[in-house]
Amino acid sequence: MTKTYQFPEGFLWGGATAANQLEGAHLEGGKGMNLADVMPGGKIRLKMIMEPGFDFEIDREKYTYPNHDAIDFYHRYAEDIALFAEMGFKTFRLSIAWSRIFPNGDELEPNEEGLAFYDRVFDECLKHGMEPLVTISHYEMPLYLIKEYGGWRSREVIGFFERYATTLFNRYKNKVKYWLTFNEINGATHMPIFGLGFSPATEDVRLQESFQGLHHQFVASSLAVKACHEIIPGAQIGCMLIYAPVYSFDSNPENVLHAMKEEQIFNYICGDVQVRGEYPAFSKRYFKENGIELEMQEGDLETIKQHPVDFISFSYYMSRTEKKEKTAEEKSAGNIMSGVKNPFLSASDWGWEIDPTGLQIALNQLYDRYRVPLFIVENGLGAYDKIEEDGSINDDYRIKYLREHIEAMGEAIEDGVELMGYTPWGCIDLVSASTGEMSKRYGFIYVDKHDDGSGTLERKKKKSFYWYQNLIATNGKEL
Repeated sequence: MTKTYQFPEGFLWGGATAANQLEGAHLEGGKGMNLADVMPGGKIRLKMIMEPGFDFEIDREKYTYPNHDAIDFYHRYAEDIALFAEMGFKTFRLSIAWSRIFPNGDELEPNEEGLAFYDRVFDECLKHGMEPLVTISHYEMPLYLIKEYGGWRSREVIGFFERYATTLFNRYKNKVKYWLTFNEINGATHMPIFGLGFSPATEDVRLQESFQGLHHQFVASSLAVKACHEIIPGAQIGCMLIYAPVYSFDSNPENVLHAMKEEQIFNYICGDVQVRGEYPAFSKRYFKENGIELEMQEGDLETIKQHPVDFISFSYYMSRTEKKEKTAEEKSAGNIMSGVKNPFLSASDWGWEIDPTGLQIALNQLYDRYRVPLFIVENGLGAYDKIEEDGSINDDYRIKYLREHIEAMGEAIEDGVELMGYTPWGCIDLVSASTGEMSKRYGFIYVDKHDDGSGTLERKKKKSFYWYQNLIATNGKEL
Protein backbone atom coordinates (compact mmCIF):
# COMPACT_ATOMS: atom_id res chain seq x y z
CA MET A 1 0.00 0.00 0.00
CA THR A 2 1.32 3.43 -0.98
CA LYS A 3 1.69 5.83 1.92
CA THR A 4 0.73 9.48 1.55
CA TYR A 5 2.88 12.10 3.27
CA GLN A 6 1.78 15.51 4.48
CA PHE A 7 4.27 18.19 3.54
CA PRO A 8 3.76 21.62 5.13
CA GLU A 9 1.77 24.32 3.37
CA GLY A 10 4.23 26.60 1.61
CA PHE A 11 6.92 23.92 1.43
CA LEU A 12 9.71 25.19 -0.82
CA TRP A 13 10.11 22.64 -3.60
CA GLY A 14 12.76 23.56 -6.14
CA GLY A 15 16.21 22.76 -7.46
CA ALA A 16 19.83 23.69 -6.77
CA THR A 17 22.83 24.84 -8.80
CA ALA A 18 26.11 26.77 -8.40
CA ALA A 19 27.35 29.62 -10.57
CA ASN A 20 30.69 28.03 -11.42
CA GLN A 21 29.04 24.84 -12.63
CA LEU A 22 26.46 26.28 -14.99
CA GLU A 23 27.02 29.96 -15.86
CA GLY A 24 30.03 29.77 -18.18
CA ALA A 25 31.06 33.17 -19.63
CA HIS A 26 34.00 33.02 -17.26
CA LEU A 27 35.52 36.33 -18.41
CA GLU A 28 32.43 38.17 -19.65
CA GLY A 29 30.74 41.10 -17.98
CA GLY A 30 33.83 42.19 -16.09
CA LYS A 31 34.15 38.93 -14.17
CA GLY A 32 37.55 38.05 -12.72
CA MET A 33 39.08 34.58 -12.54
CA ASN A 34 38.02 32.42 -9.63
CA LEU A 35 38.96 29.10 -8.05
CA ALA A 36 36.74 27.00 -10.33
CA ASP A 37 38.32 28.54 -13.42
CA VAL A 38 41.65 26.80 -12.73
CA MET A 39 40.11 23.41 -11.95
CA PRO A 40 40.78 20.95 -14.80
CA GLY A 41 38.12 18.61 -16.10
CA GLY A 42 38.05 14.85 -15.75
CA LYS A 43 38.74 12.45 -12.91
CA ILE A 44 42.22 13.99 -12.48
CA ARG A 45 40.49 16.92 -10.78
CA LEU A 46 39.63 15.04 -7.60
CA LYS A 47 43.13 13.59 -7.33
CA MET A 48 44.73 17.01 -7.76
CA ILE A 49 42.57 18.81 -5.22
CA MET A 50 42.92 16.10 -2.57
CA GLU A 51 46.72 16.24 -2.64
CA PRO A 52 48.76 19.14 -1.19
CA GLY A 53 50.50 21.59 -3.48
CA PHE A 54 47.89 22.50 -6.14
CA ASP A 55 49.42 25.43 -8.08
CA PHE A 56 46.26 27.29 -9.28
CA GLU A 57 47.63 27.71 -12.81
CA ILE A 58 46.02 26.81 -16.13
CA ASP A 59 47.75 24.28 -18.38
CA ARG A 60 45.76 24.07 -21.60
CA GLU A 61 48.21 21.63 -23.17
CA LYS A 62 47.44 18.99 -20.56
CA TYR A 63 43.88 19.73 -19.40
CA THR A 64 40.49 21.08 -20.38
CA TYR A 65 38.56 23.55 -18.21
CA PRO A 66 34.82 22.84 -18.56
CA ASN A 67 33.74 25.47 -16.00
CA HIS A 68 34.80 28.23 -18.42
CA ASP A 69 31.81 27.56 -20.69
CA ALA A 70 29.71 25.21 -18.52
CA ILE A 71 26.14 25.11 -19.91
CA ASP A 72 25.98 28.85 -20.74
CA PHE A 73 23.34 29.77 -18.16
CA TYR A 74 24.81 33.29 -18.37
CA HIS A 75 23.11 33.75 -21.75
CA ARG A 76 20.31 31.17 -21.40
CA TYR A 77 19.05 31.93 -17.88
CA ALA A 78 15.58 33.00 -19.06
CA GLU A 79 15.08 29.75 -20.98
CA ASP A 80 16.27 27.65 -18.05
CA ILE A 81 14.25 29.49 -15.41
CA ALA A 82 11.16 29.08 -17.60
CA LEU A 83 11.75 25.32 -17.57
CA PHE A 84 12.10 25.38 -13.77
CA ALA A 85 8.83 27.31 -13.60
CA GLU A 86 7.18 24.73 -15.83
CA MET A 87 8.09 22.10 -13.25
CA GLY A 88 6.47 24.31 -10.62
CA PHE A 89 9.54 25.35 -8.62
CA LYS A 90 8.71 27.44 -5.57
CA THR A 91 12.39 28.28 -5.10
CA PHE A 92 15.60 28.16 -7.10
CA ARG A 93 18.88 27.76 -5.28
CA LEU A 94 21.78 29.44 -7.06
CA SER A 95 25.03 31.06 -6.07
CA ILE A 96 26.57 34.39 -6.92
CA ALA A 97 30.06 34.29 -8.40
CA TRP A 98 32.07 36.47 -6.02
CA SER A 99 34.44 37.48 -8.83
CA ARG A 100 31.54 38.79 -10.95
CA ILE A 101 30.87 41.33 -8.21
CA PHE A 102 34.45 41.99 -7.05
CA PRO A 103 36.74 40.65 -9.84
CA ASN A 104 39.83 40.53 -7.60
CA GLY A 105 37.95 40.36 -4.32
CA ASP A 106 39.64 43.29 -2.58
CA GLU A 107 38.23 46.22 -4.59
CA LEU A 108 36.42 49.03 -2.82
CA GLU A 109 33.66 49.28 -5.44
CA PRO A 110 31.70 46.43 -7.06
CA ASN A 111 31.42 45.60 -10.75
CA GLU A 112 28.08 46.99 -11.96
CA GLU A 113 27.82 44.57 -14.89
CA GLY A 114 27.96 41.65 -12.49
CA LEU A 115 25.35 43.13 -10.17
CA ALA A 116 23.06 43.85 -13.13
CA PHE A 117 23.31 40.25 -14.35
CA TYR A 118 21.95 38.89 -11.09
CA ASP A 119 19.26 41.57 -11.08
CA ARG A 120 18.04 40.09 -14.34
CA VAL A 121 18.23 36.53 -13.00
CA PHE A 122 16.30 37.38 -9.82
CA ASP A 123 13.71 39.36 -11.77
CA GLU A 124 13.17 36.34 -14.00
CA CYS A 125 12.70 34.09 -10.96
CA LEU A 126 10.24 36.46 -9.32
CA LYS A 127 8.30 36.86 -12.58
CA HIS A 128 7.57 33.13 -12.35
CA GLY A 129 6.71 33.23 -8.63
CA MET A 130 9.99 31.57 -7.66
CA GLU A 131 11.91 32.65 -4.55
CA PRO A 132 15.68 32.88 -5.09
CA LEU A 133 17.69 31.00 -2.47
CA VAL A 134 21.16 32.50 -2.76
CA THR A 135 24.48 31.04 -1.67
CA ILE A 136 26.97 33.85 -1.13
CA SER A 137 30.10 31.68 -1.45
CA HIS A 138 29.98 28.37 -3.30
CA TYR A 139 33.53 27.29 -4.27
CA GLU A 140 33.94 30.53 -6.24
CA MET A 141 36.60 32.51 -4.39
CA PRO A 142 38.33 35.15 -6.53
CA LEU A 143 41.66 33.78 -7.72
CA TYR A 144 43.45 37.01 -6.76
CA LEU A 145 42.50 36.49 -3.10
CA ILE A 146 43.98 33.00 -3.28
CA LYS A 147 47.24 34.01 -4.91
CA GLU A 148 47.86 37.30 -3.12
CA TYR A 149 46.38 36.59 0.32
CA GLY A 150 46.45 32.80 0.65
CA GLY A 151 42.68 32.37 0.65
CA TRP A 152 40.96 31.96 4.02
CA ARG A 153 44.32 31.49 5.73
CA SER A 154 44.35 35.29 5.80
CA ARG A 155 42.28 37.19 8.33
CA GLU A 156 42.08 40.09 5.85
CA VAL A 157 39.65 38.07 3.77
CA ILE A 158 37.01 38.47 6.51
CA GLY A 159 36.70 42.15 5.64
CA PHE A 160 36.58 41.48 1.91
CA PHE A 161 33.79 38.95 2.40
CA GLU A 162 31.86 41.30 4.68
CA ARG A 163 32.01 44.03 2.01
CA TYR A 164 30.90 41.56 -0.65
CA ALA A 165 27.97 40.21 1.40
CA THR A 166 26.85 43.68 2.46
CA THR A 167 26.90 44.77 -1.18
CA LEU A 168 24.61 41.88 -2.08
CA PHE A 169 22.19 42.60 0.76
CA ASN A 170 21.91 46.27 -0.17
CA ARG A 171 21.49 45.57 -3.88
CA TYR A 172 19.01 42.69 -3.67
CA LYS A 173 17.14 43.49 -0.46
CA ASN A 174 13.85 43.70 -2.33
CA LYS A 175 14.41 40.54 -4.36
CA VAL A 176 16.04 37.90 -2.14
CA LYS A 177 14.88 36.86 1.31
CA TYR A 178 16.61 33.47 1.66
CA TRP A 179 20.40 33.45 1.95
CA LEU A 180 23.18 30.94 2.73
CA THR A 181 26.70 31.98 3.74
CA PHE A 182 29.24 29.26 2.83
CA ASN A 183 28.50 26.13 0.85
CA GLU A 184 29.28 22.85 2.64
CA ILE A 185 31.48 24.67 5.13
CA ASN A 186 32.49 21.54 7.05
CA GLY A 187 33.87 19.90 3.92
CA ALA A 188 36.92 22.12 4.32
CA THR A 189 38.44 19.68 6.82
CA HIS A 190 38.64 17.08 4.03
CA MET A 191 39.10 19.30 0.96
CA PRO A 192 40.33 22.76 2.02
CA ILE A 193 40.92 23.87 -1.54
CA PHE A 194 37.18 23.95 -2.33
CA GLY A 195 35.86 25.75 0.70
CA LEU A 196 38.90 27.67 1.92
CA GLY A 197 40.62 28.56 -1.31
CA PHE A 198 44.04 27.10 -0.60
CA SER A 199 45.96 23.88 -0.97
CA PRO A 200 48.17 23.09 2.04
CA ALA A 201 51.87 22.81 1.24
CA THR A 202 52.05 19.47 3.08
CA GLU A 203 49.62 17.08 4.73
CA ASP A 204 51.19 17.92 8.11
CA VAL A 205 49.77 21.45 8.11
CA ARG A 206 46.34 20.62 6.64
CA LEU A 207 44.36 20.46 9.87
CA GLN A 208 45.99 23.53 11.43
CA GLU A 209 45.43 25.65 8.33
CA SER A 210 41.96 24.27 7.70
CA PHE A 211 40.61 25.03 11.17
CA GLN A 212 42.27 28.45 11.19
CA GLY A 213 40.59 29.17 7.87
CA LEU A 214 37.29 27.87 9.23
CA HIS A 215 37.56 30.20 12.22
CA HIS A 216 37.94 33.13 9.84
CA GLN A 217 34.87 31.90 7.96
CA PHE A 218 32.88 31.58 11.18
CA VAL A 219 33.58 35.22 12.01
CA ALA A 220 32.79 36.27 8.43
CA SER A 221 29.56 34.28 8.44
CA SER A 222 28.43 35.87 11.71
CA LEU A 223 29.18 39.35 10.35
CA ALA A 224 27.13 38.49 7.25
CA VAL A 225 24.22 37.31 9.44
CA LYS A 226 24.41 40.59 11.36
CA ALA A 227 24.42 42.66 8.16
CA CYS A 228 21.60 40.65 6.59
CA HIS A 229 19.32 41.13 9.60
CA GLU A 230 20.08 44.85 9.70
CA ILE A 231 19.65 45.51 5.97
CA ILE A 232 16.80 43.11 5.15
CA PRO A 233 14.42 42.84 8.12
CA GLY A 234 12.51 39.57 7.87
CA ALA A 235 15.11 37.85 5.70
CA GLN A 236 16.35 34.41 6.71
CA ILE A 237 20.00 33.47 6.47
CA GLY A 238 21.34 29.99 7.11
CA CYS A 239 24.51 27.95 7.18
CA MET A 240 25.11 25.08 4.77
CA LEU A 241 26.67 21.76 5.78
CA ILE A 242 27.54 18.58 3.96
CA TYR A 243 25.90 16.03 6.25
CA ALA A 244 26.44 12.29 6.48
CA PRO A 245 25.36 10.19 9.47
CA VAL A 246 28.28 8.06 10.64
CA TYR A 247 27.53 4.41 11.42
CA SER A 248 29.75 2.04 13.34
CA PHE A 249 30.77 -0.94 11.23
CA ASP A 250 29.61 -3.25 14.03
CA SER A 251 28.76 -3.27 17.74
CA ASN A 252 32.38 -3.37 18.88
CA PRO A 253 32.52 -0.47 21.38
CA GLU A 254 35.88 0.63 19.95
CA ASN A 255 34.26 1.07 16.54
CA VAL A 256 31.19 2.74 18.03
CA LEU A 257 33.37 5.26 19.85
CA HIS A 258 35.45 5.88 16.73
CA ALA A 259 32.30 6.49 14.65
CA MET A 260 30.98 8.89 17.30
CA LYS A 261 34.18 10.93 17.25
CA GLU A 262 34.26 11.05 13.47
CA GLU A 263 30.67 12.30 13.49
CA GLN A 264 31.43 14.95 16.10
CA ILE A 265 34.30 16.43 14.11
CA PHE A 266 32.77 16.32 10.65
CA ASN A 267 29.08 16.85 11.32
CA TYR A 268 28.92 19.02 14.41
CA ILE A 269 31.81 21.47 14.93
CA CYS A 270 30.64 23.83 12.19
CA GLY A 271 26.98 23.48 13.10
CA ASP A 272 27.64 24.12 16.77
CA VAL A 273 29.60 27.29 16.06
CA GLN A 274 27.13 28.68 13.52
CA VAL A 275 23.90 27.69 15.28
CA ARG A 276 24.78 27.49 18.98
CA GLY A 277 27.33 30.27 18.69
CA GLU A 278 30.22 28.47 20.38
CA TYR A 279 32.85 25.83 19.85
CA PRO A 280 31.70 22.49 21.28
CA ALA A 281 33.42 20.99 24.33
CA PHE A 282 34.80 18.02 22.39
CA SER A 283 36.68 20.33 20.01
CA LYS A 284 39.18 21.29 22.74
CA ARG A 285 40.53 17.76 23.06
CA TYR A 286 40.55 17.29 19.28
CA PHE A 287 42.51 20.49 18.76
CA LYS A 288 44.98 19.59 21.49
CA GLU A 289 45.59 16.06 20.20
CA ASN A 290 46.09 17.29 16.64
CA GLY A 291 48.30 20.26 17.46
CA ILE A 292 45.73 22.81 16.31
CA GLU A 293 46.17 26.25 17.85
CA LEU A 294 43.64 28.82 16.65
CA GLU A 295 44.57 32.48 16.48
CA MET A 296 41.58 34.55 17.56
CA GLN A 297 41.15 38.27 18.01
CA GLU A 298 39.33 39.90 20.88
CA GLY A 299 35.64 39.95 20.13
CA ASP A 300 35.62 36.95 17.75
CA LEU A 301 33.76 34.64 20.12
CA GLU A 302 31.30 37.40 21.06
CA THR A 303 30.53 38.05 17.40
CA ILE A 304 29.95 34.35 16.79
CA LYS A 305 27.73 34.09 19.87
CA GLN A 306 25.63 37.15 19.08
CA HIS A 307 24.87 36.35 15.43
CA PRO A 308 23.89 32.70 14.86
CA VAL A 309 22.14 31.61 11.67
CA ASP A 310 18.36 31.33 11.38
CA PHE A 311 18.23 27.83 9.90
CA ILE A 312 20.41 24.93 8.81
CA SER A 313 20.61 23.91 5.19
CA PHE A 314 22.56 20.86 4.15
CA SER A 315 23.46 18.49 1.35
CA TYR A 316 22.76 14.81 1.74
CA TYR A 317 24.16 12.27 -0.69
CA MET A 318 25.27 9.37 1.47
CA SER A 319 25.92 8.03 4.93
CA ARG A 320 29.33 6.90 6.12
CA THR A 321 30.37 3.69 7.86
CA GLU A 322 33.45 3.74 10.08
CA LYS A 323 35.80 1.21 11.62
CA LYS A 324 38.75 2.13 13.83
CA GLU A 325 41.18 -0.17 12.06
CA LYS A 326 40.41 -0.71 8.40
CA THR A 327 42.25 -2.41 5.56
CA ALA A 328 42.58 -0.99 2.06
CA GLU A 329 40.13 -3.63 0.80
CA GLU A 330 37.47 -2.51 3.29
CA LYS A 331 37.54 1.15 2.30
CA SER A 332 34.68 2.60 0.28
CA ALA A 333 36.50 4.12 -2.68
CA GLY A 334 33.53 6.01 -4.07
CA ASN A 335 32.38 7.84 -0.98
CA ILE A 336 33.81 11.35 -0.85
CA MET A 337 34.29 11.12 2.93
CA SER A 338 36.09 7.76 3.04
CA GLY A 339 34.89 5.13 5.53
CA VAL A 340 34.39 1.43 4.87
CA LYS A 341 31.95 -0.29 2.57
CA ASN A 342 28.49 -0.81 4.01
CA PRO A 343 27.30 -4.29 3.00
CA PHE A 344 23.65 -3.26 3.24
CA LEU A 345 23.85 -0.45 0.66
CA SER A 346 24.03 -0.25 -3.12
CA ALA A 347 26.04 2.45 -4.90
CA SER A 348 25.76 4.86 -7.82
CA ASP A 349 27.73 4.68 -11.08
CA TRP A 350 30.41 6.72 -9.31
CA GLY A 351 30.51 4.49 -6.23
CA TRP A 352 28.53 6.79 -3.90
CA GLU A 353 26.54 4.61 -1.51
CA ILE A 354 22.78 5.09 -1.64
CA ASP A 355 21.03 5.31 1.74
CA PRO A 356 17.57 6.95 1.83
CA THR A 357 17.00 5.87 5.44
CA GLY A 358 20.13 7.82 6.31
CA LEU A 359 18.32 11.00 5.32
CA GLN A 360 15.61 10.36 7.91
CA ILE A 361 18.35 9.73 10.45
CA ALA A 362 20.17 12.92 9.41
CA LEU A 363 17.04 15.05 9.74
CA ASN A 364 16.30 13.69 13.19
CA GLN A 365 19.88 14.10 14.37
CA LEU A 366 20.10 17.72 13.21
CA TYR A 367 16.70 18.75 14.53
CA ASP A 368 17.17 17.06 17.89
CA ARG A 369 20.54 18.78 18.33
CA TYR A 370 19.71 22.29 17.13
CA ARG A 371 15.91 22.81 17.11
CA VAL A 372 16.02 25.26 14.20
CA PRO A 373 14.30 24.81 10.82
CA LEU A 374 16.08 22.55 8.33
CA PHE A 375 16.35 22.84 4.55
CA ILE A 376 17.69 20.10 2.26
CA VAL A 377 19.42 22.11 -0.46
CA GLU A 378 21.28 19.29 -2.21
CA ASN A 379 20.38 15.66 -2.83
CA GLY A 380 20.46 13.68 -6.02
CA LEU A 381 21.84 10.89 -8.15
CA GLY A 382 24.74 11.39 -10.54
CA ALA A 383 24.27 8.87 -13.34
CA TYR A 384 24.89 8.16 -17.02
CA ASP A 385 21.80 9.10 -19.03
CA LYS A 386 20.95 7.56 -22.40
CA ILE A 387 18.90 9.21 -25.14
CA GLU A 388 16.61 6.64 -26.74
CA GLU A 389 15.95 6.43 -30.49
CA ASP A 390 12.69 8.32 -30.04
CA GLY A 391 14.52 11.11 -28.19
CA SER A 392 13.24 10.21 -24.72
CA ILE A 393 15.42 9.92 -21.60
CA ASN A 394 13.91 7.33 -19.27
CA ASP A 395 15.74 8.00 -16.03
CA ASP A 396 13.63 5.72 -13.83
CA TYR A 397 16.71 5.11 -11.63
CA ARG A 398 16.73 8.83 -10.74
CA ILE A 399 13.00 8.84 -10.01
CA LYS A 400 13.45 5.81 -7.73
CA TYR A 401 16.34 7.49 -5.89
CA LEU A 402 14.45 10.75 -5.37
CA ARG A 403 11.18 9.04 -4.42
CA GLU A 404 12.89 7.02 -1.69
CA HIS A 405 14.64 10.09 -0.29
CA ILE A 406 11.47 12.19 -0.34
CA GLU A 407 9.65 9.37 1.48
CA ALA A 408 12.40 9.57 4.13
CA MET A 409 11.70 13.32 4.37
CA GLY A 410 8.01 12.59 4.89
CA GLU A 411 8.85 10.14 7.66
CA ALA A 412 11.09 12.73 9.36
CA ILE A 413 8.30 15.31 9.21
CA GLU A 414 6.05 12.80 10.96
CA ASP A 415 8.82 12.42 13.53
CA GLY A 416 8.38 16.11 14.30
CA VAL A 417 11.18 17.61 12.22
CA GLU A 418 10.59 21.17 10.96
CA LEU A 419 11.56 21.05 7.29
CA MET A 420 11.43 24.19 5.12
CA GLY A 421 12.05 22.81 1.66
CA TYR A 422 13.88 20.57 -0.77
CA THR A 423 16.06 21.55 -3.73
CA PRO A 424 17.58 18.50 -5.46
CA TRP A 425 21.07 19.06 -6.77
CA GLY A 426 21.73 19.82 -10.41
CA CYS A 427 18.12 20.29 -11.43
CA ILE A 428 19.59 20.88 -14.89
CA ASP A 429 22.68 18.98 -16.05
CA LEU A 430 25.84 20.89 -15.18
CA VAL A 431 29.59 20.42 -14.67
CA SER A 432 30.40 18.04 -11.80
CA ALA A 433 32.24 19.79 -8.96
CA SER A 434 34.27 16.74 -7.96
CA THR A 435 35.26 15.42 -11.38
CA GLY A 436 34.61 18.23 -13.87
CA GLU A 437 32.54 15.88 -16.01
CA MET A 438 29.28 16.47 -17.87
CA SER A 439 28.61 12.74 -18.11
CA LYS A 440 27.88 12.65 -14.37
CA ARG A 441 24.34 13.95 -14.78
CA TYR A 442 21.91 14.91 -12.01
CA GLY A 443 19.29 16.98 -13.79
CA PHE A 444 15.63 16.79 -14.67
CA ILE A 445 16.74 18.59 -17.83
CA TYR A 446 19.31 17.08 -20.18
CA VAL A 447 21.88 19.45 -21.67
CA ASP A 448 23.62 18.38 -24.88
CA LYS A 449 27.15 19.02 -23.62
CA HIS A 450 29.79 16.34 -23.25
CA ASP A 451 33.05 15.72 -21.41
CA ASP A 452 35.13 16.74 -24.44
CA GLY A 453 33.31 20.08 -24.68
CA SER A 454 31.24 19.16 -27.74
CA GLY A 455 27.48 19.55 -27.96
CA THR A 456 24.72 21.88 -29.08
CA LEU A 457 23.64 22.92 -25.54
CA GLU A 458 20.07 21.94 -26.48
CA ARG A 459 17.84 21.41 -23.43
CA LYS A 460 15.69 18.28 -23.31
CA LYS A 461 13.21 17.16 -20.64
CA LYS A 462 13.86 13.79 -19.01
CA LYS A 463 11.15 11.47 -17.67
CA SER A 464 12.00 12.74 -14.18
CA PHE A 465 11.02 16.28 -15.28
CA TYR A 466 7.36 15.26 -15.54
CA TRP A 467 7.52 13.15 -12.39
CA TYR A 468 8.88 16.05 -10.33
CA GLN A 469 6.37 18.42 -11.93
CA ASN A 470 3.52 16.21 -10.73
CA LEU A 471 5.11 15.81 -7.31
CA ILE A 472 5.28 19.56 -6.76
CA ALA A 473 1.75 20.08 -8.06
CA THR A 474 0.44 17.67 -5.41
CA ASN A 475 2.78 18.98 -2.66
CA GLY A 476 4.42 15.59 -2.34
CA LYS A 477 1.25 13.54 -2.17
CA GLU A 478 1.87 11.68 -5.43
CA LEU A 479 5.26 10.08 -5.08
